[in-house]
Amino acid sequence: MPTKDRIEKVKRVLSLRQPDLRIVLEEVENTHNASAVLRTCDAAGVLNVDIISLKDEPFPIHEAITTGAERWLKFHYYHSTSECLNSLKQKGLKIASTSLRDDALPYTALDYTQPIAIAFGNEAEGISSDALTLSDYVIKIPMLGMTQSLNLSVAVGIILFEALRQRKERGLFIKKRLPSSEFKSLMKKWLRL
Repeated sequence: MPTKDRIEKVKRVLSLRQPDLRIVLEEVENTHNASAVLRTCDAAGVLNVDIISLKDEPFPIHEAITTGAERWLKFHYYHSTSECLNSLKQKGLKIASTSLRDDALPYTALDYTQPIAIAFGNEAEGISSDALTLSDYVIKIPMLGMTQSLNLSVAVGIILFEALRQRKERGLFIKKRLPSSEFKSLMKKWLRL
């Protein structure tokens, strides 16, 4: 039986979840990176993580790195980039893909208070051309050093916490944003964990 404190914590955390701020991971294979991303998603109020993988292997999770964060997230699996991004667009979300292209916007120039899914590519190849074609925005984190990319989990953290900052300023954490039926369903599930 969950304690009163546990019930209040679950209620508080669920009330802060942002159902219209999603992370898309395209062909991510590194267990450490994937696990660190999940931990960051939980910390930043993300509920939905969309996974694109052509392989039938399970998404790589290392529980010592996630510290159980995967239990508090909802995963959606797709076998193609177009299937995933078109599905998200049909739900009313804009797509922002990360890329080092010269014409990419600085990540701070984007309005993250709109319904949005932020897509990140795999560690070696980055985001696919399919994802870039389907994106409403292409964003990048400006680099000043000799290397021109960051570790995937670091990039996700930087961008998500900019989204968190903007959403706090806009008052999107003041009241719960999940529909009541989903809130109640997740509340029951989380209290069983």
